[in-house]
Amino acid sequence: MDGLPKLDSKALPSRRRMLSGAAALAAVPALAGWASLDIEDVGGLAGPGGSHHGAGAGQPPGTRPTGLNNHGGHAGFAGGSVPVERAGIDPSSILYDFDRGRTSTLPDGRTLREWDIVAVDQEFEIAPGVMFPGWSYNGRIPGPTLWAQQGDALRIHFTNAGAHPHTIHFHGIHRAEMDGTPGIGAGSIAPGQSFTYEFDATPFGTHLYHCHQSPLAPHIAKGLYGGFIIEPKEGRPKADNEMVMVMNGYNTDGGDDNEFYSVNGLPFHFMDFPVQVKQNELVRIHLINVLEYDPINSFHLHGNFFHYYPTGTMLTPSEYTDTVSQVQGQRGILELRFPYPGKYMFHAHKTEFAELGWMGFFEVSAS
Repeated sequence: MDGLPKLDSKALPSRRRMLSGAAALAAVPALAGWASLDIEDVGGLAGPGGSHHGAGAGQPPGTRPTGLNNHGGHAGFAGGSVPVERAGIDPSSILYDFDRGRTSTLPDGRTLREWDIVAVDQEFEIAPGVMFPGWSYNGRIPGPTLWAQQGDALRIHFTNAGAHPHTIHFHGIHRAEMDGTPGIGAGSIAPGQSFTYEFDATPFGTHLYHCHQSPLAPHIAKGLYGGFIIEPKEGRPKADNEMVMVMNGYNTDGGDDNEFYSVNGLPFHFMDFPVQVKQNELVRIHLINVLEYDPINSFHLHGNFFHYYPTGTMLTPSEYTDTVSQVQGQRGILELRFPYPGKYMFHAHKTEFAELGWMGFFEVSAS
């Protein structure tokens, strides 16, 4: 794997050309395998002689289980998802990585939470042999998931260590000077400069943050985004398994569409490393869509239904369903229990997105 030849991302056909037929695919030898694939083959379900397994007992998230094959080298790749140690992103760890910051108590008795966030330029191997020149918060895509409780005082110390001006814009309620908008307050933070965003955590719900520097689309699409969770003051019913899923895409050729899609940063990762849950336990998913260059994204769950709380700002669900759509920047909470053990796929219900990485499994063990 270490000797895998690197693909020139600019030679990759655009998403629409990739899916328009065998002739277009055959024009790029490294991707010629796409011409004969269906969704059962692409980057996930077992290829020739292949099989899928989750991480073995006692193995940490993102560890490739012994004996897991490489899916027959589909799409010109030597394997399915990139090993996390090479990618620099571990989607399985990001699922549960709620960063509560450094806490102290203010004179009025409120909790103060503080974080340090640094924008850095960094290359990520998002698919075997495909390098993506990302801009990131704290060296990962998506950035850290910030967690606070309603009413907490927040301080986010931002340093721009990248080569371009950046900001952090938080979805929520705050003063204009803290909005991370160029030309307002501190506005654009130049390379080498720092600024501290200060505001209170409100309203409760599932939110996000992202760069708001112009041109906006590439500043977001290159990786400058993350989850921002505000817990209600009275809390929610305790979930046995609470996680965050950030839906994103990767534009690798400088065009106006994406060639890869993922949840928590790596295409096909959750095909190789299914999300482990137990039968009948309460599963809570903070689902956030930051996909650029496509107007809508979706989440579909096989063999089950979930209660959906749009934006997470209400304590009563709006619907009971197995599929939800979100526009860019939209988010919500999914709550569910799996009544039966087994492996259940989840993916974008836009087949195009699923075939290019946005798919995975829940693996449910008997309680």
